Amino acid sequence: MSHQITIKPSNHTFTVNAGETILEAALREGFAIAYGCRNGACGTCKGRVLEGRVDYGTYQEHALPEDEKQHGLALFCQAQPLTDLAIECREISAVRDIQIKTLPCRVQKMERVIPDVMVLHMKLPATERLQFLAGQYIDILMKDGKRRSLSMANAPHDDALLQLHLRNYGGTFSDHVFNRMKEKEILRFEGPLGTFFLREDSDRPIILLASGTGFAPIKAIVEHALYKGIERPMTLYWGGRARADLYMNGLAETWQREHGIRYVPVLSEARPEDNWTGRTGFVHRAVMEDFPDLSGHQVYACGAPVMVEAAHKDFTSQCKLPDEEFCSDAFTPAVPPASK
Repeated sequence: MSHQITIKPSNHTFTVNAGETILEAALREGFAIAYGCRNGACGTCKGRVLEGRVDYGTYQEHALPEDEKQHGLALFCQAQPLTDLAIECREISAVRDIQIKTLPCRVQKMERVIPDVMVLHMKLPATERLQFLAGQYIDILMKDGKRRSLSMANAPHDDALLQLHLRNYGGTFSDHVFNRMKEKEILRFEGPLGTFFLREDSDRPIILLASGTGFAPIKAIVEHALYKGIERPMTLYWGGRARADLYMNGLAETWQREHGIRYVPVLSEARPEDNWTGRTGFVHRAVMEDFPDLSGHQVYACGAPVMVEAAHKDFTSQCKLPDEEFCSDAFTPAVPPASK
């Protein structure tokens, strides 16, 4: 049975078919509501059910605590309507006209930049181009039906090859890439996906916050901003455990030297052999030390969920950052089947 959904305050309406989530139906009908992981783990798609009832689906509890659920919130990437609904959520107009495609691609080049990080350069068919926004991601479609989400590290103007940064976490796709994949292999992907991208209609100074391979979409955003001649002040904070984790440190230093983008690398577990004299500790805390008042800024954060969650909580509660000015993309694991 299908149900009609009305988005407030825009009054846009769409229909959810049986078996669809609210997010799936919205995207199918051309309404882009804020979302990230699509597996109930990041909380980006959280919105309020104003009228009607939903099946909340499967999700991670930290993304939707019970008290938020009791106050009418739901994760629209998981929730399915049980009745017609009125919902309140953030609509992202910039992605509305971008077509999500399923395409093959060829592994053109593989670069192991540090032992546990691989940079993949993927070539599309000669007749295809992927329209996307800097910061979005694609889902690699594996033969067993599973997906591996990877952010694109190249800007849209530089789209001859798609660049992906993959850390080896020991999963199925990582194991294949680091142990068996060869150049020229063919993969399939779906994309572009996500609502993590540069909001070009703002004039606020930009704080870019990355941990580990969360640098990938940040790199795309910086290169897009430079290409477009965007002159908003930008400060990049990149956190890792040891010096090697900042695997494109030289590129970030070049942005600072040649384009005036302030770059602050931060290590949480610097080793003696790193000879580190820079900032240490949690990377988001370095932002708070430098910018105790973020009320006039816009933040883009990407990386480990614990970092993104801590940054959102602390920036909005302690540094006066407006909630709508925090844009994030957390690298989230799959949802455990038992979470409900």
